[in-house]
Amino acid sequence: MRLIAIICALVVMADAAQARCVVLLHGLARTETSFALMETALEAEGWRVVRPGYPSTEAPIEELTRQTLPAAVAACGTEKVDFVTHSMGGILLRQWVADVGPERVGRAVMLGPPNQGSEIVDELRDVVAFDWINGPAGMQMGTGPTSLPRSLPDANFDLGVIAGAQSLNPYFSSLLPGDDDGKVAVYSTRLNGMREHLILPVTHTFMMNNPRVISQTVVFLRTGKFDPNMTFFGAMLEQFGCPDGDCLPGIEVFDAKP
Repeated sequence: MRLIAIICALVVMADAAQARCVVLLHGLARTETSFALMETALEAEGWRVVRPGYPSTEAPIEELTRQTLPAAVAACGTEKVDFVTHSMGGILLRQWVADVGPERVGRAVMLGPPNQGSEIVDELRDVVAFDWINGPAGMQMGTGPTSLPRSLPDANFDLGVIAGAQSLNPYFSSLLPGDDDGKVAVYSTRLNGMREHLILPVTHTFMMNNPRVISQTVVFLRTGKFDPNMTFFGAMLEQFGCPDGDCLPGIEVFDAKP
């Protein structure tokens, strides 16, 4: 009986060691509930999810990082921790890696990160209401000499970036060069050292709820690569748990249009 108990304990320990945990970091002026759908999808794929909230408009990036990341990583309790971030959440991750190193990072996916800052901040930083709404951290997201994102090191961890190329805000888009998601230009999402970059027809604010974004995030965390052939229909089937289309007789995933 003692031998059986020891074997069972070793099995449990092995399972715990192999378990994967992911930290979800929301963006500026959002809350942890913005990642509710992503959390459900990742849990269904076997990840344990830590979804911390943080007061994104009340302190600079450096302080928000100290308040949020150490506790979130500790809550995972795994040697390696995966990350999914939205918008400014990606800058918190980069700040944390700059502070402590990349050793604890497994894989990370950033959604719409202002890795090179945002021209919107440059243009509107002197508007009192803009400063009040976005707070100290938001004011660090410009592209000029005081840009925090541009001062942080390149990616030295396994990183995939998803950029949006659809906007619902014509005015903000007029301030951004090239394609954009209404808040961040596509070029700004890129970061030297990243492994993969993917552009999808999604908007900034709600991209984390898009089925294709969710499915591509899961694929990258699992394999270290995005799937360039995934269609919207295929992503929907992935979320329903039948990526091969077996749940819909007579319909092939590759017949669906993007």
